[in-house]
Amino acid sequence: MKLMNKKLVSFATLLACSFLAQASEFWLQPLKFVHRPGEDLVVNFKVGEGFVGEPWTVKKDRLERLELHQKNTLKDLKGQVVEGDKDNLKTPLTAEGTYLLAMQSTNASSEMEAEKFNAYLKDNGLDEAYGQRRKTNTMAKNGTELYARYSKLLVQAGEKTDATFRKEVGFPVEIVPEQNPYTLKVGDPVKFRILYMGKPVFGAKVKVLNFNNNRTTAQNIFSQQDGTIETHISNPGRWMVSFVKMVPSKDPKADWQSYWATLVFGIK
Repeated sequence: MKLMNKKLVSFATLLACSFLAQASEFWLQPLKFVHRPGEDLVVNFKVGEGFVGEPWTVKKDRLERLELHQKNTLKDLKGQVVEGDKDNLKTPLTAEGTYLLAMQSTNASSEMEAEKFNAYLKDNGLDEAYGQRRKTNTMAKNGTELYARYSKLLVQAGEKTDATFRKEVGFPVEIVPEQNPYTLKVGDPVKFRILYMGKPVFGAKVKVLNFNNNRTTAQNIFSQQDGTIETHISNPGRWMVSFVKMVPSKDPKADWQSYWATLVFGIK
């Protein structure tokens, strides 16, 4: 399948969809992406549109997993989280190398009016769910959903990079880069693998956002048969790759279960 709809849109365009509150991105945002070995990584939790967002008020009971990966090591950080909406996590990057911070939220529930829910499905490329509603004549029914967030952040300490960037942490949905972002420069190509239950996803609508000079641009790219998307590093600044997978819910409390994945990194 060819890459489709590599369409740049402005921040103003992204805001046009802000009424779809459930469709807001969630991500882990560090104070900086490149550190000196031994320096503290400070992270805030963000939610919103246009890769700008607002603080996500952290509560420990909303966190299922929070782990710092470096090579073959794993550090559980759930106990270090500060509840509230600022400087939610502070942890030292003790060794030189690439680090992966991975967070999984607990399930939350949502109900949306039928028309807004249908638009939400179309906006996020959730064609299977949209088609199922048409097939079952439930387009006029409110959408009930359980959803969870699966967010990954890549940061670098010192000059020496390693293969931590490609580590799969076992989330239901994951975005895995095929190149270490901290070896890339503006103009370089980059590929990502889009996974659901550890397997490649074909035809997923993947959003690639860049925030630079107080401006957000975005691309919508559909994953190929091997589950990959490819783009180029067009600007420095912070980058986010995101997608959502929705399946029928096994819980009678909702019709659908959605899994939201994001990956964030920085480019000099």
